[in-house]
Amino acid sequence: MTAPTSARDVFINCPFDSTYKPIFWGIVFTVLRSGFSPRCALEEDDSSENRLAKIEAIIEKCRYGIHDISRTEVDGNPPLPRFNMPLELGLFLGAKRYGNRNQKAKRALVLDREQYRYQRFISDIAGADIHAHGADPRKCIEQVVTWLRTQSRDTKIPGGRKIADEFEIFESQLGTICDDRGLEPDELTFGDFAELVTAYITVIP
Repeated sequence: MTAPTSARDVFINCPFDSTYKPIFWGIVFTVLRSGFSPRCALEEDDSSENRLAKIEAIIEKCRYGIHDISRTEVDGNPPLPRFNMPLELGLFLGAKRYGNRNQKAKRALVLDREQYRYQRFISDIAGADIHAHGADPRKCIEQVVTWLRTQSRDTKIPGGRKIADEFEIFESQLGTICDDRGLEPDELTFGDFAELVTAYITVIP
């Protein structure tokens, strides 16, 4: 990898299903509210592009990565777990380990429901500082805010409780915001949501 990383781009590696969506939206809101740009595999819908190649390109450009490895439940027939999140975490860590000087500047936040649960299914990262969010969007927001402020040393980033409060207010107004745009909350794409959040935070006092 040779491209420079962006000091404001944050790769979000997490589940995208409806059950996880409150946490996902909370992370996206937090990244934008903290002055960063959220990036993930959902930002483009191009059937002509290989999905893995797209993810690799996004990872290459991002200085920061937020990786939630909490979704380990089995599904389907035969029942199997999902491995996308650990794979993308591995790509991010590999870029940091084997990339050039720009890539070595990468920083990662790894999230799970419980702090030491990961040791039962991905023990190779034992010793890493895993942050537990307890499947609570508010707690996840506080973890992400603290990490972004610490890693970037950006003192302009508000505290986690303040941003969590703001997200809850935004959520309560999302239906009305969507009505004004002729949208439904459950049909929002990643791009839609990011655009609505960006417009919303410009008027936060």
